[in-house]
Amino acid sequence: MAMLDIRIVLSGTWITVMLLYLVGDVLRIYSGDSARIAAASDWQADPSKWLFAAIFMLIPILMVFASLVLPHTVNRWANLIVALVFFVFVLVDLRSYPSAYDKVLLVVSLIFNGVTMGLAWNWA
Repeated sequence: MAMLDIRIVLSGTWITVMLLYLVGDVLRIYSGDSARIAAASDWQADPSKWLFAAIFMLIPILMVFASLVLPHTVNRWANLIVALVFFVFVLVDLRSYPSAYDKVLLVVSLIFNGVTMGLAWNWA
């Protein structure tokens, strides 16, 4: 069996991370945790915050495509930097999620961001 092109593997890691974020969001909505988290904090949703959230979540979605089409050097650094940014963001925010399912999903997303960084770093 031939080894998969690194671009396809990187694209797959971004798909996995996005699905982990998505399932966490869906579970949070259905469990009622989203409403409890919002009620317990001073966070006020306004259009600019939703726009920021949309743009921030758009980045990994675009990385799925970018991993397939960007030139090698740009691709390598984009994957490394974006995965690092999301790794740090999740790590810093991990404690704000009270539910065990969220923590499990976010730890798995940290692992996949680490895999993405490792693949990009070792890409010759």
